[in-house]
Amino acid sequence: MKRVINFMGVRHVAFALTVVLTVASLASLVVKGLNFGLDFTGGTLIELGYERPVELEQVRGQLVQSGFGDAVVQSFGATTDVLVRMPGDDPQLGERIADALRGADSANSVSVKRVEFVGPAVGEELRDQGGLGMLLALGGILVYVAFRFQWKFGLGAVLSLFHDVIVVLGVFSFFQISFDLTVLAAVLAVIGYSLNDTIVIFDRIRENFRMLRKAELLENINISTTQTLLRTMATSVSTLLAVGALMVFGGENLWGFSLALLIGVGAGTYSSVYVAGMLLVWLKLTRDDLIPPVVEGEADERP
Repeated sequence: MKRVINFMGVRHVAFALTVVLTVASLASLVVKGLNFGLDFTGGTLIELGYERPVELEQVRGQLVQSGFGDAVVQSFGATTDVLVRMPGDDPQLGERIADALRGADSANSVSVKRVEFVGPAVGEELRDQGGLGMLLALGGILVYVAFRFQWKFGLGAVLSLFHDVIVVLGVFSFFQISFDLTVLAAVLAVIGYSLNDTIVIFDRIRENFRMLRKAELLENINISTTQTLLRTMATSVSTLLAVGALMVFGGENLWGFSLALLIGVGAGTYSSVYVAGMLLVWLKLTRDDLIPPVVEGEADERP
């Protein structure tokens, strides 16, 4: 057998790091909270039409110079259509935005096509539905893994996913980065990514319990993690390359989404090895836990 990496040899250090990250993230969420974007808090949506194509960065810079630094600028279909989202419910906000842009660039005329107000009640419903969807996803994962493997595996998988989600939310809370629907979608994607890594390691641990009959749990986890390490690293690196490209070339609108994925992939890779593995050690997983229970009364009645 190739050299086995002693991952569990530093489990106490990993536990301390996990506690620090989790407590710091929870503290930030309690003290600072999340900086919810307009998707959740409500605001005014303004659709603008330009005579000629325009760069989003140019529009964003013009709005900042005009005192609208909290505006969110997005492309909307054609290169001449721009979507601006602003907090507030002023019915004249659309014309004020258009006047500011006309004053900054008189050579490219701009008109207001549509102005809509998204109330805070809609944003609150989106926030509640998003949180409920996340909890249902975690609950479904717990049931699946407990049924597919064993309840100790299921508990370890879900707690490691909670760790990943809390760390991502903690970073967004601490730095007060805008949390909108795209970031929520990234958090749900992180749950699926992290679970995939954890399931691969759990499946190898279960197989090695049958093949390595004399191996203790810590040795089994080290062997199983080492055997799946190349697969884990290849998946993580390829995912991070794609996420890095999104962060560099995706623009401001995808930056929060990309950052959440970047943090989540790193946290998910770490938790699949240490958080989930340490929980199996604390729950004292044994080979007997994987033996199917004997159904009572299923005696052999043959003569």
